[in-house]
Amino acid sequence: MGSDLTGPLERLRDDLRTVQLELEVPGTEEARRARDDLVARVDDYVLPRLRQMDAPALIVVGGSTGAGKSTLVNSLVGAVVSPAGVLRPTTRAPVLACHPDDVRWFDDDRVLPGLPRVTGGSGGPGTLQLVPTPALSQGLALLDSPDIDSVLAENRALANQLLAAADGWLFVTTAARYADAVPWEFLRSARERGTVLSIVLNRVPGDADREVPAHLRQMLAGEQLGDSDVLVVPEVSLADDLLPADALWPVRAWLDGLAVDAQARAALVRRTLRGALASLPVRAAVVERAAVEQLSAAAELRAEADAAYADALREVEAALRSGSLLRGEVLARWHEVVGTGDVMRALETRVGWLRDRLKSVITGAPAAGAELKLTVENRVEAVVRTAAERASERTARAWRDRVPGRALVERAPELERASSGLDDAAADEVRAWQGVVFDLVREEGASKRTTARLASLGVNGAGLTVMLAVFAHTGGLTGGEIVVAGGTSAVSQKVLEAIFGDQAVRTLAARAREDLIERVDRLLRAEAKRFDVLLDRSAPQADSFARLHAAVDAIRRAA
Repeated sequence: MGSDLTGPLERLRDDLRTVQLELEVPGTEEARRARDDLVARVDDYVLPRLRQMDAPALIVVGGSTGAGKSTLVNSLVGAVVSPAGVLRPTTRAPVLACHPDDVRWFDDDRVLPGLPRVTGGSGGPGTLQLVPTPALSQGLALLDSPDIDSVLAENRALANQLLAAADGWLFVTTAARYADAVPWEFLRSARERGTVLSIVLNRVPGDADREVPAHLRQMLAGEQLGDSDVLVVPEVSLADDLLPADALWPVRAWLDGLAVDAQARAALVRRTLRGALASLPVRAAVVERAAVEQLSAAAELRAEADAAYADALREVEAALRSGSLLRGEVLARWHEVVGTGDVMRALETRVGWLRDRLKSVITGAPAAGAELKLTVENRVEAVVRTAAERASERTARAWRDRVPGRALVERAPELERASSGLDDAAADEVRAWQGVVFDLVREEGASKRTTARLASLGVNGAGLTVMLAVFAHTGGLTGGEIVVAGGTSAVSQKVLEAIFGDQAVRTLAARAREDLIERVDRLLRAEAKRFDVLLDRSAPQADSFARLHAAVDAIRRAA
């Protein structure tokens, strides 16, 4: 069974590790705990145990602060090997006591691979202290864990990790505190994990030695833990910080029964292992459901960002079609190129004059054409930035209205504005677009029919007029019927038609406009990607649910 299960278990563990559950949706905290606990359970117990079924049974001694765990371990070993009392609130190394011949099973990373081993003394926080002792029989090891309700979070986490690595729990509580809430959370966890559980009811007064154990057994039965042993230790004075033998005998007898009976130990191990395997699908389902909910929440947030940036692209397209880009400084620069005379009235009879005028200005005074080119560039960049700013603000506002998105935006407030690199990226794209326009003009002017006409104006002059035409028309150019910004589009139209012809002009404008829109779309998608990256770091991958489900199914089949 072990070899058949190892592969599926490793895949489940690896898949669980990659499931991001950072979006704040209902049930997420429980799912995170289930995910982390499952990974630890598979790594620290299930895989090591499957690989070495003949290893000693590991009994983890757990319990609340002051329940007497360390005193119990010390008493069973016959020496003070685990500090008790005033040292308890500190972070310390857990103690694993075993027969000297069993040290070899625990001095490598087979069990609890994240804890370095120390033998012969305390290695300090973050280590596992191995204590060889002939007081324990071969085949059985005890591990004293930190308090489950320690004031230190690292102690509580370590206690949970150690309990996950156990073949059985020896859970210590007291007559005064056995009904406390925290211990019962861990007892229910033992039930869910399928771990064999025995309860040490410590410090039971003589006048309550029947009533308190009976009530505890009743509570255990109510939690479906009625098959757990209850080992009663009376309230007695310690001798040299150890429990006297007559008080310790119920626990000693339980351990001796396992120590002398290899079949009983094997049965305990198999029972816990079967319980652990049976619990994996149920607990993995919690993570699966959370992954689905996280993906749904992420999809809603992505949709908000997609809608905002789609609107931004439509906003830029509308600005291109409306002619609004031709007003203001662009129009002023155009007049510097063609002059401010009565251009429109001269068009029908003086197109040749206009070509000459453009050629004279652009070739004789290149500064005017360069200024127009730069102004066009700046105007397009400004429109893109405005649209990107609105999209960022709209997306951030929509995310703030949703609990999962609010936490993300609060962690990354820079998303409420366009990115710092947008201006440079937009400048590069617009300059590249202008270069494409000039290339289109050269390509169109390469025919014999248009070469001479194009030479009379120049590539730069024709390219600039193509750019202005792109900003002024809802469709192909069809004559001078759409006139905005003081006749600018009509001037561009007539000049281009005189050089290339009506059909070629429509093709030029359409290709130039398409290229510009593609570049703007690329810029806006890069801006939207910032939101996608944040979601990618927080939400599970799209196939997380399917991979987890497949891994769990593989374990079911192998088991």
